[in-house]
Amino acid sequence: MRMFENLTGRLGRVLDRLKGRGVLSEGDVDEALREIRVALLEADVALPVVKDFVADVREKAVGQEVLRSITPGQMVVKIVHDRLVELLGGVGTGELRLAASPPTVILMAGLQGSGKTTTAAKLGRRLEQREKKRVLLASLDVQRPAAQHQLEVLARQAGVASLPIVPGQPPLEIARRALDTARREGYDVLILDTAGRLSIDEALMGELVALRDLVRPHEILLVADALTGQDAVNTARIFHERVGITGIVLTRMDGDARGGAALSMRQVTGRPIRFVGVGEKLDALEPFHPERVAARILDMGDVVSLVEKAAETIDKEQAEKLARKMVKGEFDLEDLKSQLLQLKKMGGMGGILGKLPGIQKVKKQLEDAKLDDRILIRQVAIIDSMTREERRRPDIIDGSRRRRIARGSGTEVSEVNRLLKQHRQMRDLMRQMKKAGGIGGLKSLFGGRLPPGLPPGLLPRG
Repeated sequence: MRMFENLTGRLGRVLDRLKGRGVLSEGDVDEALREIRVALLEADVALPVVKDFVADVREKAVGQEVLRSITPGQMVVKIVHDRLVELLGGVGTGELRLAASPPTVILMAGLQGSGKTTTAAKLGRRLEQREKKRVLLASLDVQRPAAQHQLEVLARQAGVASLPIVPGQPPLEIARRALDTARREGYDVLILDTAGRLSIDEALMGELVALRDLVRPHEILLVADALTGQDAVNTARIFHERVGITGIVLTRMDGDARGGAALSMRQVTGRPIRFVGVGEKLDALEPFHPERVAARILDMGDVVSLVEKAAETIDKEQAEKLARKMVKGEFDLEDLKSQLLQLKKMGGMGGILGKLPGIQKVKKQLEDAKLDDRILIRQVAIIDSMTREERRRPDIIDGSRRRRIARGSGTEVSEVNRLLKQHRQMRDLMRQMKKAGGIGGLKSLFGGRLPPGLPPGLLPRG
């Protein structure tokens, strides 16, 4: 998550120094904790949260079993990681509580502009597609012009049912009608989108309490904008005191803010962050996993999320087709285009690289190499500017064809050359694999061993 980049960089430098020492003193730990304290405060983490965090880490880190261990620096890093996981909510806190007897009622609350209505549609889409639940969306927002129509449009785009609009109906009556419809028509989940607030408005807060008492929701999710930092934390605290929220959804976690809101929310409210919004598209809602986020903050990567994203987005039929071609040592530019589009669906270069361990240490080199999503878009444009014959037989692409392709795709000839070279290298590797006896014979290309990072499970048994 881009939101934690600065904090990751600061903590990484401090903890790398500790890991590089064979012996640690109490003074070394205190010096590191002073820097960690400053880094957390600069990331906009609430001061009481920072004080508790530093005190807890120090208490555990200055124990004799740590300072006298063989790898004291590594043990301190583990202590910081484990405390970060606790701070973010602990393990396994992100699941929604679905009712044993449907419908599960979810009440969405939050300030205006936090992304509440869009989040309601995103959540509905996620429950429909991932959990295979029948979802009904209903807008109770009669304050903002066209708010009900906005949710209706978003629901249609998300492929989720929405409650028909009855003009002039007040929020409590809409809620009763929505609950009755959900029960009568067999919906598994009812998501109620309430009116937003420009600030903590007493009348609207009273309306929210009345709605809560009427529908008795299983979840009350506060939608908060992560870019507002400590304001979001204060909003969460007040909403929890007045209404009793059960969880938080942080939006705009793909932004460039300092990330302190996410690190303060759990401690201040005692309620977990359930989901995070990581983009504007309706599929850009991810469950919040404290242990994975803590690992990413400490630049340990999040390979589990990367694998999950791949499993969700990769077209199995396309993958099997490509696998069959690979076995034959075949790989043309149509196949390369397919792979580039799969990368884009997985979140592009940024989405993938951001989940790899140690990525912060090579961040500057990656920026210099300009590895971003524009490369994927330009490479797809280059392939789209080729004829079908050129895509299937790249070897026929001579100088004049390269110039035509560059003009057609709005790129330089040098970019066309790079793409063709990239394809040739991939194709050559696949041909080598075929000669070596497929993936099982790949060991012979690497001195009798598997290449780094290739899962052993790919090898044939026996």
